[in-house]
Amino acid sequence: MGKDGFPAVSMSAYSALVYCKWLSTVTGKFYRLPTEAEWEYAARAGTEGAYSFGDDVSEIDEYAVYYKNSENKYAKVGSKKPNPWGLYDMHGNAAEWTLDEYKEDAYATTESKNPWVTPTVIHPRSFRGGSWDDDADKLRSAARTGSSLKQQKRDPQIPKSFWWFTDSNYVGFRLVSPKVQPSAEEQKKFWQNVLDE
Repeated sequence: MGKDGFPAVSMSAYSALVYCKWLSTVTGKFYRLPTEAEWEYAARAGTEGAYSFGDDVSEIDEYAVYYKNSENKYAKVGSKKPNPWGLYDMHGNAAEWTLDEYKEDAYATTESKNPWVTPTVIHPRSFRGGSWDDDADKLRSAARTGSSLKQQKRDPQIPKSFWWFTDSNYVGFRLVSPKVQPSAEEQKKFWQNVLDE
């Protein structure tokens, strides 16, 4: 999975974060998962409708791989039209992990321009965008989903794997890299915070 132009899927949020740390180390450029707010900002791409292409759900087949057109599997990245900023698959194909712990009322209680609900638990973590296995309403720019142990139900390992989500071949990730790179000390603190090192 994740080869030949297809999205990488079935990994835990922890696994995605460890990959970000590894990539940051080998490239010398800081990479991480986006916050929920950053993810939605990128998905909306300056628009205000339910989707980056507006509110007319009849156009969704042009922009998203989802339940009605997926043939029960994810597709190659970029097989549909991009959003106005040129970002592909913000709606559907593979849902995407964010940095946030999922809290249902997270946006009702904050006034910050870029809020981040720092995780304090393994589940639920937030993922966004909907997937090939979701209906159109789950692909809205504002739609949010929280992870659960059900995503590892068929994992034969005891204890369950930190890396592999056996029952979530619909969740992947997208990376961000800040324009102003954090210092080495700031990066170290960040990884200690999100990976509990």
